[in-house]
Amino acid sequence: MTIQTPARLSPSAELILDFVSSGGQLTDRADLARFLRRHRLATEGAIPITLADLDEALTLRDGIRAVLSGDPHGQEAAARAQKVLDGLRVTVRLVPSSEDPAPLAPAVVDEVRRGLARIAGAWAVLLSSGEWRRLRPAQAAGSGAGS
Repeated sequence: MTIQTPARLSPSAELILDFVSSGGQLTDRADLARFLRRHRLATEGAIPITLADLDEALTLRDGIRAVLSGDPHGQEAAARAQKVLDGLRVTVRLVPSSEDPAPLAPAVVDEVRRGLARIAGAWAVLLSSGEWRRLRPAQAAGSGAGS
C-alpha cells in the first residue's frame, strides 16, 4: 500500500504507515518477528510467535488500513481489529520518554503482545492528534511499497 503523506511525519505515523504498508512482507511468523525487531518493538533473540499472534497482527493491520483508506466496506475489518485492541493491556505513561513518546505503554509481558500494544499506542497518538486524517492511501492496499 502506498500512502500519500505530509512531508514530515511523527514517529507514531511512520510506525503505523510501515505497519499498514507491510503487505506481502508480513506473511508468516518470521516476517512478524523481523518487523517487531526492525521497529524496536521487541528485543533481539528468539521471539515465540504463535499462529494466533500472527493472526492478531494481521487483523490489526487490516483494520487500521481500512480506517485509513476510508473504505465503507472496511467496517468488518475495523470491528475485528477493535477486538484485538480490546484484548491488549496498556497503561498510560505519567511522563512519556523521548525514546517512546506514545502516551500508552504496554502492560504485558508477552513479547509479541507488547509489540502490538506499542502499535496501539502509536495509533492512539495519531487519533488524539488528528494526524491519522492526513494519511491517505494512494493506491490499493497490499502493494507492499512501505517495506
